[in-house]
Amino acid sequence: MWDLFPPSVILQRMSGNSTTPNNPTPPGQPPETLVNAIRKLVRPLVKLLLSFQITYPYLINLLKTVYVEVAETEFPVAGKRPSDSRITLLTGVHRKDVKRLRSEQTDNAPQSRTVSTGAQMIGHWMGDARFCDSEGHPLPLPLAATGEEPSFEELVERVCRKDIRPRVILDEWLRLGVATLDETDKVILDTGAFTPHQGFDEKAFFFGKSLHDHISAGTHNLLNRKPPMMDRTVYYDQLSEASVEELQALAEQLGMQALIAVNQRALALQQRDKASHVTNSTKSHRSYRMNFGIFHYNDLQEDQVKDPDHG
Repeated sequence: MWDLFPPSVILQRMSGNSTTPNNPTPPGQPPETLVNAIRKLVRPLVKLLLSFQITYPYLINLLKTVYVEVAETEFPVAGKRPSDSRITLLTGVHRKDVKRLRSEQTDNAPQSRTVSTGAQMIGHWMGDARFCDSEGHPLPLPLAATGEEPSFEELVERVCRKDIRPRVILDEWLRLGVATLDETDKVILDTGAFTPHQGFDEKAFFFGKSLHDHISAGTHNLLNRKPPMMDRTVYYDQLSEASVEELQALAEQLGMQALIAVNQRALALQQRDKASHVTNSTKSHRSYRMNFGIFHYNDLQEDQVKDPDHG
């Protein structure tokens, strides 16, 4: 169905028409197209790993743990916990390693409280009408309340109650470049700072969170799960550097508009659903989460990266 589009652009829709484990493939062999896709996927990851001296043996040990975890949680047999032998059969991990890994305490580092709290506060600041102007832009906030006007202190208390002092969060945001102070000492939110400019731990947190969900959406679609998850991308090549810069600016502008719109609606729905849950507390309640993300990437075309004349 990609022939419907010009060759210079692909609006890629990963829906229910892709290869799945139910489609015919050579016995014992994964689909070649899937293997090629995984090879492409892991190249930038390996670049990152090598940049931080994360070696192949280290990654193998990590993969063993994840393989066992996923086999145990995602591939039960008749709703029952799979045996060590079953996990070995599924994963290829030696049975003694499976037994050891299942008996060990899983080292899932808790999500950074500062990062998660900060993300919620940005969501409120950009989504709650009390903290926005008439056009929906986040207002500059005084640190403390004076009268009825909204304040940074009020914003913090809405998310954290009284667990964290506003000054602690503000100092961290100033360090990360998430916010600045104007000449009247009002707090100004950097509306482009969904991901901090500084702070490796914060960047790593969002890196894992965003890519986990993007890959999960692609996995959902490749496995033909219904309904398909939205996954759209626009590709163009044969562009000049100036054109790429213009498109990046356009993508950032339109992307922020989409993020702000979805954030505002999501916050309103979350508040409504929380109130409904309290009112109907006797009824069964299932909570869902969502992730809507936007990215932009550009680089030299692959055939020119290897060409010294284009270096």
